[in-house]
Amino acid sequence: MEAVARENDLYDASVAAFEQMRFDGEPEWLSGLRRDAFARFTALGFPTTKDEAWKYTSVAPIAKRPFRPVGAPGRPHRAPRPIPIPGAEGARIVFLNGRHAPELSSDGFGPAVVVGLREALRDPSNAIEPHLAKIARFERDAFTALNTAFWEDGAFVLLPRGSVVEEPVHLVFLSETGGEPFVSHPRVLILAEADSQAKLVETYLGDGPYFTNAVTEVVCGDGAVLEHYKLQREGVAAFHVHRLAVTQGRASRFDSHNLCLGAALARTDIDVLFQAEGGECALNGLFVTTGSQHVDNHTLIDHAKPHCTSRELYKGILDGKSRGVFHGKIIVRPDAQKTDAIQTNKNLLLSREALVNSTPALEILADDVKCRHGSTIGQLDANALFYLRSRGISEADARAMLTYGFAADLASRIRVPWIREEIEGFLGGRLAGPPEAA
Repeated sequence: MEAVARENDLYDASVAAFEQMRFDGEPEWLSGLRRDAFARFTALGFPTTKDEAWKYTSVAPIAKRPFRPVGAPGRPHRAPRPIPIPGAEGARIVFLNGRHAPELSSDGFGPAVVVGLREALRDPSNAIEPHLAKIARFERDAFTALNTAFWEDGAFVLLPRGSVVEEPVHLVFLSETGGEPFVSHPRVLILAEADSQAKLVETYLGDGPYFTNAVTEVVCGDGAVLEHYKLQREGVAAFHVHRLAVTQGRASRFDSHNLCLGAALARTDIDVLFQAEGGECALNGLFVTTGSQHVDNHTLIDHAKPHCTSRELYKGILDGKSRGVFHGKIIVRPDAQKTDAIQTNKNLLLSREALVNSTPALEILADDVKCRHGSTIGQLDANALFYLRSRGISEADARAMLTYGFAADLASRIRVPWIREEIEGFLGGRLAGPPEAA
């Protein structure tokens, strides 16, 4: 892997911070894991556009910024001003600048165990060691390695065997800089035991120049059903990198709804591995950009076992001089017969200066499968626009109606009402005009 030159601010700051880290009170296995991950990070360095996985996304704006570690001296724990939290009427666990904030959290998760990850480490009965960094591997990804070395806190979610959690489990990650750039590394571990059912929401939002480098690991046991929602509403001066790694057991189902709406530069990697027969997954994604925003979504569905089904639909709406990237890959292993996989990416360009790079890919190593993929990039339908205008609708309203209709089918798949309302409200506000800079 080609790497960014070592003379950059974030790399140097990370080396200095790790040299000052203390592992007092941590299990030896975790301290060793941190050391291994940081050694791997220093060997990899930050990726460049010469790396195939990052050819359309330069991380130089992140690597060259003087982001301070969130635990550095003088870093405030409490936000100096309140930040509105969507879905705040329900139960939630809140993390402020990467640390659990009990004063902002509320209970009511039913049979689910939802605690801070650092708190969960104190109870040896929690199955953290067998799973942490075993699903989201850091050997080939610098940002995952950096998170593994530096995470301070995050969420541990246990869905007990056979449990049904009626209300969504809401994890909220707030960032407030106070004007000074910093980096946080939230970590989430979700264990859905056999035959459990739940909806889980991760919300990322904040204000000011900061960098969120998050990792989420999910284990879906046999027969488990998990709907995962990610709502990324970071400020337009922020940077966001997130890896979501999932393993699925026999006859399990995992649905992902990846909603990328904010940040100056955002990258999301979603990796799903079928570890047993009969699994199903659906990856749905919507990214909306304007101005000079850059949003990159990479997905990988690994059909390692037979009789598994996957469906993927990603849509992008791009305006201004923004850039979008979609790279979706489906691998069908030699023994994964009877695989059924469909992947679709559709993109709508609202300006002549917007650009999207779409590269869906299939790697099929079995012969008894049903697989297909497709990608489209286009502009608003001129005939439909003319029809609406001929009915007395203004050009701006007609464009907004057609653009909203493009995303409506994805919004209709969202089964958490307040998230659907957030998306509909965001689309309405965004289509009425660009957001103000933070």
